[in-house]
Amino acid sequence: MSKALVVGGGGFLGQALVTKLVARGDQVRILARGNYSHLEALGVECLRGDITKKEDVLAATSGVDVVYHTASKAGIWGDFAEYERINVQGTRHILQACLENKVKVLVYTSTPSVIYHPKAKIENIQENVPYPDEFDCAYAQTKAQAEKEVLAANCANLATVAIRPHLIYGPGDTHLIPRVVERALKGQLFQVGDGTNKVDITYVDNAALAHINAFENIDECAGKAYFISDGEPVVLWDWINELLNKIEAPPIKFRIPFLLTWCLGAVLEFVYKLLKKKEEPKMTRFTAEQLATSHYFNIDNARRDLHYVPEVSGQEGLNKLVAWVKSQGNLTVKY
Repeated sequence: MSKALVVGGGGFLGQALVTKLVARGDQVRILARGNYSHLEALGVECLRGDITKKEDVLAATSGVDVVYHTASKAGIWGDFAEYERINVQGTRHILQACLENKVKVLVYTSTPSVIYHPKAKIENIQENVPYPDEFDCAYAQTKAQAEKEVLAANCANLATVAIRPHLIYGPGDTHLIPRVVERALKGQLFQVGDGTNKVDITYVDNAALAHINAFENIDECAGKAYFISDGEPVVLWDWINELLNKIEAPPIKFRIPFLLTWCLGAVLEFVYKLLKKKEEPKMTRFTAEQLATSHYFNIDNARRDLHYVPEVSGQEGLNKLVAWVKSQGNLTVKY
């Protein structure tokens, strides 16, 4: 039995990870900004705090064997300084606290976006792809900086590893799927590009499993980053249409060429910045690229070093997602 801290344990991935850790008999603590009585009912110690406050992180990391750092500011729009404060400075606080409190292992939740470049061909790539010189959004840039610092901190006193799950989905999602469903129901969802692009997706329990496997096999994976997915790339727009069909939502009726969508995103970004609007534009260049191009990854290194085998297949994951969406009625999207 290990003593584990899940930073961001109240989030989508964080709660899935907590559930798995409790099930395997670990002593679990979380650091989160909200109250989670349902986790306390499982025997989880819930600390309320913020990773941007070093004293909160120091208190939370005391007496634990492993820290799973799943907290971050996600999204593709907003003030760069806020992304840096949370994703970079917050991660530095965790690294410092782990060293001060003699934590043995830090498992960091990264993202494939750290190596994304619009001109790169991201098809079945491995982790040796370098970080780009420029980034399309603050999220990717700050997550890349944090990942670099986490991996550079790997040493005899603290073993570190970065996990890069791609497009996490499943029951409990408050970001990705609700946004797709909401726009489909409003008739605002349209296909970008020719619809043949393939992408990797990751069922939330598979993503959580990869984090635990990294801890269990830290001697083999310390100091490295790993792509994680269901291991079954999907044709994005076919997958979305199948989801919409299964939940009886309106099908996608319109297709917009990628270049036109990209230009629209560029214009909207310019206007929103000019007007200093805080809400995210309906389209950005990064979003257009993600919706129209292929991006899937080779997970052979994770299979070898983490002994990672997805426990939920793509079809089973979709079925579980559909059942959950149907049970929710109107989903709430958190921007």
